[in-house]
Amino acid sequence: MLCGRELEQRRLSTLLSLARTGQSAALGIIAEPGTGKTALLDRAVELADGSFRILRCAGVEDESELPFAGLLELLLAAVGGDLDALPLDALPQPQSDALRAAIGSLVVAGPVDRFLVGLATLSLLAELADGRSVLCTIDDVQWLDRASSEALRFAARRLGAEGIVMLFASRVEDALPGITKLHVSPLDGPASDQLLADRWPGLGRDLRERILREASGNPLALLELPRMDLDALPVGPLPLPYRLASGYRQQIAGQSDASQTVLLAAAAESAGDLRLVLRVLDALGVDPDRITEAEASGLIDVTAQAIRFRHPLVRAAVYHGASFLERQAVHTALAAASADDPDRRAWHLAAATVGQDEQTAALLESAAVRAVDRSGYSAASAAMERAALLTPDREIRSRRLILATEWAADAGRYHRAEQLARQAEQLPLGPDGRARLGWVQAKIEFDKGNLRKARDSLLSAADAVAAVEPERAGPLFIAAARASWIMGDPVSVVAARTKLAALQLPPEHLAPLLVAIDGALKLHSGDLTEGVAVVRAHIAVGHRAQDPELVLAAVNQANLIGDLEDARTLAQGLMDSAQNQGMIGFFTTVVVSVAAAELMLGRVREAEDLAAQAARIARDIGQHNAIASSEGYLALIAAIRGDEQRCRDLIERNRRAVGQDNFIDYTHAEWALSLLDLGYGRYEAALDRLDTLHRIPGRIRGHWLHLLRDLVEAAVRAHQPERAAVAVAEIERWSAALGSPFAEAIALRSRAMLDSDGDAYARALKLQAAEGLWYDHARTALLYGEWLRRERSAGEARTQLRHAVEIFDRLGAAPWAAHARTELRAAGEGGARTEVPTVKASATLTPQELQVVRLAAAGATNKEIATKLFLSPKTVGHHLYRAFPKLGVANRVELARLTSF
Repeated sequence: MLCGRELEQRRLSTLLSLARTGQSAALGIIAEPGTGKTALLDRAVELADGSFRILRCAGVEDESELPFAGLLELLLAAVGGDLDALPLDALPQPQSDALRAAIGSLVVAGPVDRFLVGLATLSLLAELADGRSVLCTIDDVQWLDRASSEALRFAARRLGAEGIVMLFASRVEDALPGITKLHVSPLDGPASDQLLADRWPGLGRDLRERILREASGNPLALLELPRMDLDALPVGPLPLPYRLASGYRQQIAGQSDASQTVLLAAAAESAGDLRLVLRVLDALGVDPDRITEAEASGLIDVTAQAIRFRHPLVRAAVYHGASFLERQAVHTALAAASADDPDRRAWHLAAATVGQDEQTAALLESAAVRAVDRSGYSAASAAMERAALLTPDREIRSRRLILATEWAADAGRYHRAEQLARQAEQLPLGPDGRARLGWVQAKIEFDKGNLRKARDSLLSAADAVAAVEPERAGPLFIAAARASWIMGDPVSVVAARTKLAALQLPPEHLAPLLVAIDGALKLHSGDLTEGVAVVRAHIAVGHRAQDPELVLAAVNQANLIGDLEDARTLAQGLMDSAQNQGMIGFFTTVVVSVAAAELMLGRVREAEDLAAQAARIARDIGQHNAIASSEGYLALIAAIRGDEQRCRDLIERNRRAVGQDNFIDYTHAEWALSLLDLGYGRYEAALDRLDTLHRIPGRIRGHWLHLLRDLVEAAVRAHQPERAAVAVAEIERWSAALGSPFAEAIALRSRAMLDSDGDAYARALKLQAAEGLWYDHARTALLYGEWLRRERSAGEARTQLRHAVEIFDRLGAAPWAAHARTELRAAGEGGARTEVPTVKASATLTPQELQVVRLAAAGATNKEIATKLFLSPKTVGHHLYRAFPKLGVANRVELARLTSF
């Protein structure tokens, strides 16, 4: 039992009890050094009482740049050190390969997505939990290598019904984003006094009071300060870690030179490998029996395989208390002893090198490339940065520093990437270097949500290389044009297009680049017929293209003109490819595009599921623009559903996060608020918002027909039809240019509202039903039903209004359903019949349950569903277990017989 930690122990006990019933949880224990994080992890292992499979690992400061070192330690603990015993064959093949590559048991041709490794970690933990709960303790997360930390946190945030408890201990809260926190405070006075009395009963009163004062509730200090020379400590409080380290250094200084060398070798070796330490001692001429002397100091523990320090502060005090020459000698010996581990050898050589050394730099570069192959971008960046510093040749140093910058950005270390980019700018850069640096600077700013800076970086890089390497400048100008569109700045799009057209490229190379911009520009200029033709030509190319970026461009242009089925088809292929290859960062961007198409098609539940999935993953990997885009669609869905608080909360959060540069997200936010007003009958407010958007110079055309549809309805319902006339004319021009049923239906309904034309309403309804545009269909049915009631055709009105109520209920569009019921009563329908709507069974499912049952009904196995949805197979099974009773089925066979969800 830990002294003074009753509340914390009860929290751990509760989590373990729930895990025994199949529930999973993750908890981050946050505390200052010495406050008892490790002791709480040890206590959790005791509370697990042998009924759990125990997996343990700990971050090591000097190992923080070795990708997946912590994850490997955790997995080795699961199988007693025998990696072959891991049930990796039970995982989906892409996950299995990614995890094998990460831990070094499989060589792959290229980099593996680090987030696919996280998904594989989740799946493997779920396999290990089959039949027996699992407890994972991860200590000193602040020193854990970034690749392991990302993989373990990725898994922790997706725990469901596996019976897994993951406990993280860290000194800093920022090391555990997205994980529930337990902050451990210093012990109070009575608990401190009790702990000191239990462990050091013979202390005199004066010493006891001094220790209590100096320790200030820190358990480690209470246990360790009595070992120190208390008389030498200055009076007055100081930061505890420094005081402890100072005391340890005094203990170290009291050891013999040979014993201090033993301690230093163990501290520099980081992994505590006893065999390596013995080799180092032999190389330095130190008698290996001196290990016994060092162990007797109480600073280290020695087993048959490893040397462990009593506390990380001891190791830090040993290492930093030594002189540089002493550390250099030990690192040189460690490099020689690590010949079979090229990564460790490279780092030890780097630590021992003074000045510049190309041979060592080349070894570090090789280590960095191997880290990238295991998706350890953070470790790769650190290795390449160090390699650059060791490089004598300025051009080679430039190349290495740019690579370090790119990999830091890929790892999400934007602040460090910016610092490295500034360093790289001071070095001689050729056109290739300037282009690559411009790309990475733009990527940093784009992912952070700084579109203006991203656009400017792209244009600057493109201008720099245009005269020397025009083929490299082309994609930069296109990317700058894309950023400008998102900002709502068509003038900058035209400027980028002008520069692109001036590139000295063969016509057959230049023409496809120009098409990527020309369609949207022609639409903006008002040449709708030509613009639609150019965009559709680009979409046709997208269907044949192999380059995922080109296909994604076709998806976005298909959404732009409302070719929504094309957009869904193209994007679905990209989603499948991204899932299969573990391209999770790219996956989020594609999912947002599919969500947009689904929403415009009126498939509200499908759109919500996809947008929520994209937001969840984007938040995990820090893609601020993807978060904003997906949550923009979630705000629109909340508006349709009448969830005012959620709609406003999403909009406010995004405005704080990304500001006003992103005009598309701004448009979606204003549109969502307009839809909210429209649904609740606040017609003038809706009209004012939509009219303002419509009048903005240089407005974006994305989803414009749907927004104009709402403007017309708001104007008519606000009894200001004259404010709808311009919008109706624009809708009809779009309909003529597009020639698509969805656009024709919007045009017919808009004209029907202005001209009170029942035939136009009926024709619009038929087109929408044929296309499966059910949200639009229900809104048309509501408008038509209202018109019929005013025309004294109550029976026909009730037919249309009942239909609208049924669809709105199915979509969860509460304010619209309420409006339709009010109209239905006014048309003579009895209240009892419609007060309690018949809700489709699938409407009771959560978005994730709905996605799971759809895939299961299509014949996908739990493992296949888990791969697609980035969940564990066990969590998929849990979702099915909860969904079956809601749907009134008992198994997959009955599920497959259901006609729709």
